[in-house]
Amino acid sequence: MATKAAPARAAGPTRLTYFDDMWALRSSATVLAVSQEESGRRAVVLDATVFHPQGGGQPADAGVISAAGARFLVEDVRTKDGVVFHYGRFEDAGDGGKFEFCEGHSVSLQVDAERRNLNSRLHSAGHLLDICMSNVGLSNLEPGKGYHFPDGAFVEYKGVIPPDQLQDKQNQLEKEANELISKGVKVLASVFPYEEAAQLCGGDLPNYISKDSTPRIVKFGDHPGCPCGGTHVADISIINSLKVTNIRVKKGLTKISYSISP
Repeated sequence: MATKAAPARAAGPTRLTYFDDMWALRSSATVLAVSQEESGRRAVVLDATVFHPQGGGQPADAGVISAAGARFLVEDVRTKDGVVFHYGRFEDAGDGGKFEFCEGHSVSLQVDAERRNLNSRLHSAGHLLDICMSNVGLSNLEPGKGYHFPDGAFVEYKGVIPPDQLQDKQNQLEKEANELISKGVKVLASVFPYEEAAQLCGGDLPNYISKDSTPRIVKFGDHPGCPCGGTHVADISIINSLKVTNIRVKKGLTKISYSISP
């Protein structure tokens, strides 16, 4: 027998438990609301989540939220004003009915490990390219948009590489990335006071980060860190290998496309 879905209600920011442990795939939480949008898809809001919502160029996690016979299949995760919405559907109970959650239910969260691993490897590979850009003499190009999706990952930089250097730089970037991967370095991801975060990132932070905030910084070994809210590998050796598939220069921007091994 299906329980009535709780109406959506105002909620404070969702606590992101993967900030505490970036490699955790399980957690528990309390249901704050269950709603249905005009499009028909269901949304579950929790007080805390181990699911990574789409953002920062990284795809959303997928997985399952469960409690007392009810299973919610998470197909998409988004955030709005700090509140994380888990979108998906309740699994049939087997007799044509569906068990659902009510406000206040304690639930268990399980992230799809294979999808999380791929997303993390792709995201880390994009950050690794930033380090390689400096190592091959392209530190004058400023990192911009990143797209760390399996269907065509890339990092965009403000500035251009001269046409006669494109092939050489593509080869150098790929070689440098794979040399660093083969050596491996540990990855640090944690929240720091603003001044400490700035020091970890080479002395300053982007202007969009408030000076009264505590930014989350991702750092690869001794290389300068950068602000990032996504998930990453524990060691860059886990990326396995990286291929720079294309470099395109257009309208003052350099777009570097890449892929990683399965």
